Amino acid sequence: MSLVKFRRKPFGNLITQDFFDMDDFFDNRNWVGNMLPDTFWNGKTAEPALNIMENEGNFEIELAAPGFTKKDFEITIEDGCLNIKAEKETKEEQKEDNYTRKEFSYNSFQRSLQLPETIKQEDIKAKYEGGILSFKLVKKEEPKKLPPKKVEIT
Repeated sequence: MSLVKFRRKPFGNLITQDFFDMDDFFDNRNWVGNMLPDTFWNGKTAEPALNIMENEGNFEIELAAPGFTKKDFEITIEDGCLNIKAEKETKEEQKEDNYTRKEFSYNSFQRSLQLPETIKQEDIKAKYEGGILSFKLVKKEEPKKLPPKKVEIT
């Protein structure tokens, strides 16, 4: 195995040359799917930030998703995974005498979390408030361990 020096230019040749070199921009980036793992796009990635807290009787999950409404989310549980999808599209058009202004935006994300076997999947609750999508996952009660029993041989 040989080591190769990593040459990182956050904007490709955009700043260092007079002309933007499109081939260099796409060839020298580390693309993952359709998003960059670095901060080229202002630190934004395809997945929103996530907090997971474990308490004595449950797990609490908080997912930062500002700008959405409850109806923008699709939450499913399939094969032991909690799947969270959100899509939002807005369009705005303003017509005046001598001009027309059109604006649109489209935001979406998708996250999947593998659920532990100790969760009651039928009791998962979700709430969206203040840009935070939160889940409460109740743990199953663990079966009580029986004390060892001596078996007599007859």
